[in-house]
Amino acid sequence: MRELNNYQKQGISIAGDTGNLFMLVSALVLMSAVLFALLMIFVDFENLPFQITRVYLIPWVLAAGLVIIAPSIYLMYRNEFSFTHPLVFATFTYYFPGVFIGGLLLASGIVEPYYTTFIQDERYNLPLTMAYITLGYAGLSIGCLMPLGQYLGKKLGSRLPVWNWKPERVLLPGILLFGIGIVTTVAAFSQGIIGNQESTDTSSYYGLLQISTYLLLEATFILWLCIFKLKNLNITHYAIMFILIITTLARAAFQGNRGSLPAAVYVVAIAFIFSGRVVKTRHWVTTGSLIAIALVVGMIYGTTFRNLMTADRQLGADRYSEMIGNTVLQISGQDLTTTLEISFLTLAERVESVSSVAVVVSTYEQLLPYEESYGLENNIIKESSTFFIPRVIWPNKPTPSDYSKYSDLYFNFSGSSFAITPIGDLLRNFGPFGIPIGMLLIGLIIRIAYVSLRETQEFSFWKSTLYFMILVTISYEGFFATIIPFLVKMSILSLLGIMFVGLFARDPQPANI
Repeated sequence: MRELNNYQKQGISIAGDTGNLFMLVSALVLMSAVLFALLMIFVDFENLPFQITRVYLIPWVLAAGLVIIAPSIYLMYRNEFSFTHPLVFATFTYYFPGVFIGGLLLASGIVEPYYTTFIQDERYNLPLTMAYITLGYAGLSIGCLMPLGQYLGKKLGSRLPVWNWKPERVLLPGILLFGIGIVTTVAAFSQGIIGNQESTDTSSYYGLLQISTYLLLEATFILWLCIFKLKNLNITHYAIMFILIITTLARAAFQGNRGSLPAAVYVVAIAFIFSGRVVKTRHWVTTGSLIAIALVVGMIYGTTFRNLMTADRQLGADRYSEMIGNTVLQISGQDLTTTLEISFLTLAERVESVSSVAVVVSTYEQLLPYEESYGLENNIIKESSTFFIPRVIWPNKPTPSDYSKYSDLYFNFSGSSFAITPIGDLLRNFGPFGIPIGMLLIGLIIRIAYVSLRETQEFSFWKSTLYFMILVTISYEGFFATIIPFLVKMSILSLLGIMFVGLFARDPQPANI
């Protein structure tokens, strides 16, 4: 109980030290909204030196931004604001940049995806899309903040076992789990399952091998958590940190993924917070700077890598390594200004997620009769009723949430994965009324996880790790149909990794005399 009290005091310290900073950010956001509203009233947009292509969309973007930022301000007022709160995490890693900033980029004409031509009536469907997204986020917020999640989370948390492991004892099994994660990742890469490749693996074990690669993420988090929990670091600990950083950079290089580096910063930041260290303003500034740098570097590298790759074909390790070298050489030989300009435009296109949802809003009723031929019809019900059956038992189990088929039907291009978001998926399946109900369910689930594993609990490695895996693996860009099935599978995998660590980390029982 004393440790729990200390933990709560640390939480208050965190909120007190960063509260002014985040209140300032919130004030700036609200002030910007007011300025935009005044501009809408008093400025003659027809005579501006630049053209805002979708002035009609700006009020809808501002309204969505206010709804999106409001729960975080509410949590600050209640002294419950935390970056690791599931609603705050969803807000600042996806909804605020993707919907508010992305919406402004789309309204201004800075971002103009080619598939906006698929939107049948922009003046009607883009505002309608913003309304649907706002409705979905409101449902997520209500589900996450209503008392039922708090009540169920406390009930569940009181029944969970308390395993208090010392960081010194967690370090070795964490390294062993890290090694297992490396092996599964290399195996998945060799089969074309991860990386910028097209897999040739059609066996029943494809999904099992794919999800097992998350053991590397779990082990990485556990090791960073150990490092931050230790009071005195030695040469071994610094060597582990060096290996973690090198492995993260190598994996990002081989994946050719634009988002790998920012995600790696999230892992370290969350481990630091969960370790119980006092988070000060300088930590937030450093983290924010690292995320910004990671975004720019990742965007430059990822864009150049994909352009050189030209196709998601499976390559051998030697050829893939050569592609990495060619990417670095091309970047080093490019004009820095041109490279940054292209990368920032690519980043802006990547951030904006309104237009892809608008394509669904505009065309889902017309394309609904064709979904059956693509195997996409009623994908939420199909995923929910079949995900627990292993493909080993049912080798020909259908894949009702197939990104390539969805992209082919809605965007006429199966070579890329376009964001559908849970809101778009709910709209396709159940219509507008299904959006707030489905998002409320997700909000309730993440609040139960937060309360039972984090908010009202004293520190433990296993609870912190399980909550981290749940927090960072929910995709707000993908299908709603896959969120709960993937959470179940990820929780089982994470618990297996935790049990492996626990075999070695628990204190030996004293011998009976």
